[in-house]
Amino acid sequence: MHLFYLPGFTPGEINELPEDESKHALKVLRLSSGDKIEVTDGKGSVYLCEVKDSGNKACRFKILSQFTGKPKDFFIHIAIAPTKNADRIEWFVEKCIEIGIDEISFIQCSRSERKNINLDRIEKIAVSALKQSQTTIFPLINPLVPFKSFVENCKDDHKFIGYLSEEHKELLQKIAPANSRYCILIGPEGDFTQEEVSLAFKKNFKPSSLGHSRLRTETAGIAACHIFNIINS
Repeated sequence: MHLFYLPGFTPGEINELPEDESKHALKVLRLSSGDKIEVTDGKGSVYLCEVKDSGNKACRFKILSQFTGKPKDFFIHIAIAPTKNADRIEWFVEKCIEIGIDEISFIQCSRSERKNINLDRIEKIAVSALKQSQTTIFPLINPLVPFKSFVENCKDDHKFIGYLSEEHKELLQKIAPANSRYCILIGPEGDFTQEEVSLAFKKNFKPSSLGHSRLRTETAGIAACHIFNIINS
């Protein structure tokens, strides 16, 4: 069954898909009156619906039933430095949504190779990933901010920095407790500077390892997302 995403959805007697989703439903999927669809608000609720009107411009539907999943006991927030190649960070976003993530932040580090991101494009990719994977949680996606600003204002309960040295080799899965609100910093290909690491430590980010291999930025972000989900599975 086809899933559609309606942010801020408030159920009514007869509801309508937004223009882009209506176009996809009517012109691409060729849905017509009587067809069943699912609609999610991106906050955990999914609605079984029936198409009532398949006009040329708007796809209207009626709600048949609603299901709201059990609230999660954990929250995953990944703050990552955008990669030089935009498609790699887009792949990171896509895969993390498939795995399960609640918030994504982009951080500008001293050694970052990219100074800007196309947030509109990233959000479109995120919507596509949500629909493809049939998940019902759409993450908060934040704009690019300086590293210093982010670490000084991060309020998550358990904070980590993907950083490996001779003194710090503890695996993330060994030090992250279950049922918690997490944030992890993932640096650029050139890694964090020592000044950035020191600031993170000062702000109570714990050093953590994602394994023995040297990972690309986007791979490290996906690995961290997977580890947090496994801890809570």
